[in-house]
Parts: sequence; C-alpha cells; structure tokens
Amino acid sequence: MIVEGKAVNSCLILTAQVAGAKVNTIESLADGEKLDPLQESFIEEGAVQCGFCTPGMIMSAKALLDNKPNPSREEIKVCLSGNLCRCTGYSKIIQAVEKVALRPPEKLREREG
Repeated sequence: MIVEGKAVNSCLILTAQVAGAKVNTIESLADGEKLDPLQESFIEEGAVQCGFCTPGMIMSAKALLDNKPNPSREEIKVCLSGNLCRCTGYSKIIQAVEKVALRPPEKLREREG
C-alpha cells in the first residue's frame, strides 16, 4: 500500500499507525471498471501469474512512478526489490512498469483530472 506517497509493507503496519493519513491500496487504483495504467500494463505484459505478489508489485511501482515518472530500469528493480515473486522471474513485471514509465505523464493523469 502507499501511505502519504510512500510504498510500505501493509503486513508491517498497524491501522493505528495510518490513522488520519492518506492511504492508497490496490483497490483504490481502479475507477469503476477502468483499470489504472499499471494494472492494465501488468495484464498486457503477462506480469500476473498466481497473483499473490501483484498488489505489492503494482503499489510499489505506483509509488515510484508518482515520485519519478521516468525511472531507470535499475531504479525499477530497486523499487520492486521488497516484493517476492516466485512465478515470473521479474522480467515481465519490470517490462510492465517500464511500459507505463514510457507513457507521457499527461496520459497517466487523465483519470485524476
């Protein structure tokens, strides 16, 4: 999840610690049936396998892209390093994040406007 713009491990945070804070979860990314660009990219790139790590990967990537819209591949790897995936070997996950990072910033903000 993202708390005040920073990705955190939701399993290590008590609800009392985020009382009054701005909290975003994987469920908050979609707008009804319209998925967030990262969610779409994970599907398009085949980065979703069993789905266990997907919310953490997407939320970590979302926090990175919100703070740095055009990260390097190395920055993406570091951002995702706190999430464990045993299905894909990370290649498709990194590709999915890079695909969104290459989109013009105004395309990523269309939903927010």
